[in-house]
Amino acid sequence: MAIPDYQTCMLPLLKFLGDQHEYSLRETIDHLAAHFKLTEDELKQLLPSGQQVIFDNCVAWA
Repeated sequence: MAIPDYQTCMLPLLKFLGDQHEYSLRETIDHLAAHFKLTEDELKQLLPSGQQVIFDNCVAWA
């Protein structure tokens, strides 16, 4: 599967956060990565700037 864009992450993110518990950004990213069945290689891909992981950035925007 290709790395989902932030719009694709929005609904699963809202469902995950809908239980009224607090989660760290890392817990949220890990949950969504499992939801989308991303590979280790996909989770290591960086933005063109080389400063941030693409999927982490998408989740942060969502």
